Amino acid sequence: MAKNKFHDGPGPSQRQLRVGELIRRTLSEVLARGDVHDPDLNRMSITVGEVRTSPDLKIATAFVLPLGGKGQEDVLKLLARNKGELRRVIGKKVGLKFAPDLRFRLDETFDQMDESRRLFSQDAVRRDLDE
Repeated sequence: MAKNKFHDGPGPSQRQLRVGELIRRTLSEVLARGDVHDPDLNRMSITVGEVRTSPDLKIATAFVLPLGGKGQEDVLKLLARNKGELRRVIGKKVGLKFAPDLRFRLDETFDQMDESRRLFSQDAVRRDLDE
Protein backbone atom coordinates (compact mmCIF):
# COMPACT_ATOMS: atom_id res chain seq x y z
CA MET A 1 0.00 0.00 0.00
CA ALA A 2 1.36 3.43 -0.96
CA LYS A 3 2.28 5.65 1.96
CA ASN A 4 0.65 9.06 2.03
CA LYS A 5 2.94 11.85 3.17
CA PHE A 6 0.05 13.48 5.05
CA HIS A 7 -0.79 10.42 7.14
CA ASP A 8 1.74 8.90 9.48
CA GLY A 9 0.64 6.62 12.27
CA PRO A 10 -2.87 5.82 13.43
CA GLY A 11 -4.56 8.84 11.85
CA PRO A 12 -5.69 12.27 12.99
CA SER A 13 -7.09 12.84 16.48
CA GLN A 14 -10.62 14.13 17.07
CA ARG A 15 -9.11 17.52 17.90
CA GLN A 16 -7.17 17.62 14.62
CA LEU A 17 -10.32 16.71 12.69
CA ARG A 18 -12.43 19.30 14.53
CA VAL A 19 -9.89 22.12 14.09
CA GLY A 20 -9.25 21.16 10.45
CA GLU A 21 -12.97 21.33 9.66
CA LEU A 22 -13.31 24.65 11.48
CA ILE A 23 -10.40 26.09 9.48
CA ARG A 24 -11.86 24.65 6.24
CA ARG A 25 -15.23 26.31 6.81
CA THR A 26 -13.64 29.61 7.84
CA LEU A 27 -11.24 29.64 4.89
CA SER A 28 -14.08 28.82 2.48
CA GLU A 29 -16.17 31.64 3.92
CA VAL A 30 -13.30 34.16 3.77
CA LEU A 31 -12.51 33.26 0.14
CA ALA A 32 -16.18 33.28 -0.91
CA ARG A 33 -16.82 36.69 0.63
CA GLY A 34 -13.62 38.20 -0.76
CA ASP A 35 -12.33 39.27 2.66
CA VAL A 36 -8.73 39.32 1.38
CA HIS A 37 -7.32 42.58 0.03
CA ASP A 38 -6.18 41.04 -3.26
CA PRO A 39 -8.44 41.65 -6.28
CA ASP A 40 -6.79 38.80 -8.23
CA LEU A 41 -7.64 36.29 -5.50
CA ASN A 42 -11.13 37.72 -4.97
CA ARG A 43 -11.95 37.18 -8.66
CA MET A 44 -11.48 33.43 -8.34
CA SER A 45 -13.95 30.88 -7.01
CA ILE A 46 -12.00 28.40 -4.91
CA THR A 47 -13.23 25.19 -3.35
CA VAL A 48 -11.57 24.15 -0.09
CA GLY A 49 -12.10 20.40 -0.01
CA GLU A 50 -10.26 19.54 3.17
CA VAL A 51 -7.85 20.96 5.74
CA ARG A 52 -5.48 18.63 7.56
CA THR A 53 -3.62 19.80 10.63
CA SER A 54 -0.39 18.56 12.14
CA PRO A 55 -0.70 16.84 15.56
CA ASP A 56 0.48 20.02 17.33
CA LEU A 57 -1.97 22.15 15.25
CA LYS A 58 0.87 24.45 14.13
CA ILE A 59 0.53 23.57 10.44
CA ALA A 60 -2.70 23.44 8.45
CA THR A 61 -2.60 22.08 4.92
CA ALA A 62 -5.58 23.19 2.83
CA PHE A 63 -6.50 21.16 -0.23
CA VAL A 64 -7.97 23.59 -2.75
CA LEU A 65 -9.24 23.60 -6.31
CA PRO A 66 -10.40 26.49 -8.48
CA LEU A 67 -13.95 26.18 -9.74
CA GLY A 68 -13.85 24.33 -13.04
CA GLY A 69 -10.28 23.18 -12.40
CA LYS A 70 -8.70 25.92 -14.57
CA GLY A 71 -5.86 28.08 -13.26
CA GLN A 72 -4.66 25.62 -10.61
CA GLU A 73 -1.10 26.95 -10.43
CA ASP A 74 -2.37 30.55 -10.31
CA VAL A 75 -4.58 29.70 -7.33
CA LEU A 76 -1.65 28.21 -5.42
CA LYS A 77 0.50 31.28 -6.13
CA LEU A 78 -2.25 33.72 -5.11
CA LEU A 79 -3.00 31.83 -1.90
CA ALA A 80 0.71 31.65 -1.04
CA ARG A 81 1.04 35.39 -1.72
CA ASN A 82 -1.82 36.12 0.70
CA LYS A 83 -0.90 33.48 3.28
CA GLY A 84 -0.12 36.00 6.03
CA GLU A 85 -3.41 37.84 5.72
CA LEU A 86 -5.37 34.57 5.51
CA ARG A 87 -3.57 33.30 8.61
CA ARG A 88 -4.44 36.47 10.55
CA VAL A 89 -8.11 36.36 9.53
CA ILE A 90 -8.42 32.64 10.35
CA GLY A 91 -6.63 33.09 13.68
CA LYS A 92 -9.07 35.83 14.63
CA LYS A 93 -12.21 33.99 13.51
CA VAL A 94 -11.32 30.49 14.72
CA GLY A 95 -10.15 31.63 18.15
CA LEU A 96 -7.14 29.34 18.53
CA LYS A 97 -4.33 30.34 20.86
CA PHE A 98 -1.92 30.22 17.88
CA ALA A 99 -2.94 30.57 14.25
CA PRO A 100 -1.47 27.67 12.26
CA ASP A 101 0.95 28.15 9.39
CA LEU A 102 -1.11 27.68 6.24
CA ARG A 103 0.02 25.52 3.36
CA PHE A 104 -1.87 25.00 0.14
CA ARG A 105 -2.00 21.92 -2.08
CA LEU A 106 -4.15 21.03 -5.06
CA ASP A 107 -7.09 18.81 -4.17
CA GLU A 108 -6.75 15.73 -6.36
CA THR A 109 -9.76 13.84 -5.01
CA PHE A 110 -11.92 14.79 -8.00
CA ASP A 111 -9.29 13.42 -10.41
CA GLN A 112 -9.15 10.21 -8.38
CA MET A 113 -12.94 9.87 -8.47
CA ASP A 114 -12.93 10.34 -12.27
CA GLU A 115 -10.25 7.67 -12.61
CA SER A 116 -12.23 5.29 -10.39
CA ARG A 117 -15.37 5.83 -12.50
CA ARG A 118 -13.36 5.19 -15.64
CA LEU A 119 -11.96 1.94 -14.23
CA PHE A 120 -15.37 0.72 -13.05
CA SER A 121 -16.89 1.40 -16.46
CA GLN A 122 -14.46 -0.96 -18.24
CA ASP A 123 -16.07 -4.18 -19.48
CA ALA A 124 -13.51 -6.47 -17.82
CA VAL A 125 -13.95 -4.80 -14.44
CA ARG A 126 -17.76 -4.84 -14.68
CA ARG A 127 -17.67 -8.51 -15.63
CA ASP A 128 -15.51 -9.28 -12.56
CA LEU A 129 -17.80 -7.29 -10.27
CA ASP A 130 -20.94 -9.03 -11.54
CA GLU A 131 -19.53 -12.49 -10.71
